[in-house]
Amino acid sequence: MFPGSIIEDESKVGLLKSLPHADTKLSLFQADIYNPVDFDPAIKGCEFVFHVATPMVHNSQSSLYKDTAEAAIAGVRSIADSCIRSQTVKRLIYTASCMSASPVTDDGVGTKSCVDESCWTPLNVSFTYLNDFLLESDGIVFWMFMKGYTRSKTLAEKETLSYNEVDNGKLEVVTIPCGVVGGDQTLLPYLNSTVETLLSQLSGNLSGYNSLKCVQEITGSIPLVHLEDVCEAHIFCMEQPSLRGRYFCSVVNPTLKEIALYVQENYPEYKIAEEFRGGAEKGIVHDFTKLTNMGFVYKYRMEKILDDCIRYGKRFGAL
Repeated sequence: MFPGSIIEDESKVGLLKSLPHADTKLSLFQADIYNPVDFDPAIKGCEFVFHVATPMVHNSQSSLYKDTAEAAIAGVRSIADSCIRSQTVKRLIYTASCMSASPVTDDGVGTKSCVDESCWTPLNVSFTYLNDFLLESDGIVFWMFMKGYTRSKTLAEKETLSYNEVDNGKLEVVTIPCGVVGGDQTLLPYLNSTVETLLSQLSGNLSGYNSLKCVQEITGSIPLVHLEDVCEAHIFCMEQPSLRGRYFCSVVNPTLKEIALYVQENYPEYKIAEEFRGGAEKGIVHDFTKLTNMGFVYKYRMEKILDDCIRYGKRFGAL
C-alpha cells in the first residue's frame, strides 16, 4: 500500500471496507491497467477472475502503448496469462460492450437482420456519429473518446475469447457484452455518466444525445440493461459448472424514438425537443436468448430501467 494511493482513498473504498466481514475477507490491491503485471498478486489463488475495467482515455505520457486499444489488449493478455500461471483460476469473465456488436456487414454496405453473438463491429467502416467529442458533465467538460473506446472494446474482447484456444482450453473464458447500463445506482455519491447520457433526451444535453445516436447507429437500437441484472449475470456466469464463449447481457433494445415516447407518456412534465426524439420507429432485432436459455432471468424491464434513471437524475439535480 502506497501513501496517497487509491486503496487509501476512503471516498473510493470506504463502502467496500464497510461490508460485513471485510476486515477478514476483503483484500485490496493497487493496480494500473497500463502496468498489467500489477494484477499478479491479486489473481494468485483465485478460482474466478472478473475483468471489468478498460482504459477510456489514453495516457499520453505512456511510452508503452500508442492508444487505448493497445493498452486494453495488453491488459487482457497479461491478466489472462496471470490466470494461466496461477494454476488456480478456472474461469476468466470479461465485461464487454454492446458497441463491439454491430449488424453492419464488414464491407459497410449491408446490415444483418438480427444482432446476436456472431456480430462484430467492423472497425474499417465509417460511422457518422462514431467520433470523439466534448461532453459536459456536472460543469466539467471532457472528451468522449467513442471511436477509441469502440475499437479497444472490440479488439480486447476478441483477444480475450482467443484464450479459449490456449493450452487446450484449460482456462475457460467468458465475455459479456452489456447494453447501456441504467438504473438507480444508489451506492454512488454522484451521477454516473452513463445514466446522465441516457437522460440526455430529457435534459437537452446534445453531446450526450450524440453518444446515444452513436450507439443506435452501430447497434441498430439502444440495448438496455439494469445495473442489478448486469451484476447478477456476471455471478450467474461464474456459478455455472462449465462455461465459455460470448453472452449478450441486455433485456430490451428500444430506439431513441421509443424511449422518448415512453418518457412523454409517463413523465409529461418533461418536454423533449423535436431534435431529441430520435429517428427510426423500430430498431434492428436483437437476440438476447443465449443467456436466458441457460436459465438466467432478468428482473427489470425497460420501464423500470428508465424510471430508476429518472429518479436517480432527479436526486442529483440533472433534471
